[in-house]
Order: sequence, then C-alpha cells, then structure tokens
Amino acid sequence: MIDPKTQILATATFDLANEAKMIGFGKDLARLIKSPMIITMRGDLGAGKTTLSRGVLQGLGHRGNVKSPTYTLVEPYELEVGAVYHFDLYRMVDPEELEYMGFADYLLDAALCLIEWPERGEGFIPLADISISIGEANNGRCVTLQGHSNVGRQLVEQLVESGA
Repeated sequence: MIDPKTQILATATFDLANEAKMIGFGKDLARLIKSPMIITMRGDLGAGKTTLSRGVLQGLGHRGNVKSPTYTLVEPYELEVGAVYHFDLYRMVDPEELEYMGFADYLLDAALCLIEWPERGEGFIPLADISISIGEANNGRCVTLQGHSNVGRQLVEQLVESGA
C-alpha cells in the first residue's frame, strides 16, 4: 500500500462554519465526483465525517436518512451513479476483518467508496483518490482535501475554482 502522504497531487483547505455548510460542501463535492472513486475521511469522533458523507450522498441523489455504519461497517446505496458504499471502520479491531467481509469485492463493484477511519484498515485499503481530514477551526470545522490520483487532483482543483 502506498502511504497517502507520499503522493499528493493537489491540496486545498476549507473552513466550514456549521453542519449546514458541511452538508452543502458534501453536495458540492458530489457534483464533481467521477466514478469509480475512493474517498477517505479522518477526524476525531464527532468531527463531521458522517455529516460530510450525508451531504455527498444527498448530492448524488439519495433521499432519506444517512446513518453511520459504525456497527454494520458498511451501508450500501444504489444511486444513479451506481453502487455507493459508506464504510465506518471505527469499531474494527483488526484490519484483516476487511478481507473476511469481502472488502475487495465492494471496491470492484463500487462507483464510490466513502471510508471513515481508514487508518483502521491500513494495509487493506488502496490509495484513495481523495483523502479528507476534518478538524476544529474557530467554532466550525477545517476540512483539508488531498488529491492522490489524477481524478482526485482534478476534483480538488475544480472545488477550489468553484469557490466551494
């Protein structure tokens, strides 16, 4: 597995004031997604990873609730873009659990994989097209995107150009 820090083709940081801005940012991100794509999200508990995922899924046309797959590890969505899998690896004890659950098959089938807590699956998760880090900033969140593939680089550049 390639260390995501060794291949960064583009980076951008956005300050988001509240939950509504995080959801809106996710929708902006969704409009630019080219499938297949892997997006990983890092941040402390409560940082907004699932909120951002909710925005992406809504931006891709999902109607209804978006729940965190903390206990199930994955929530599948069939959307116009194809199969979207939302992973939350927080409760995973051993990265090999990904092999047992057929993670590689999800990757082959997916138009998009949103992966929260990717560090828990180290060694089994391929290089993300985009890695997202979410931290606190003032009273909101600071969201940093890094593009690790040409598709990821293009998406980050388009987000910056759009003034998201």
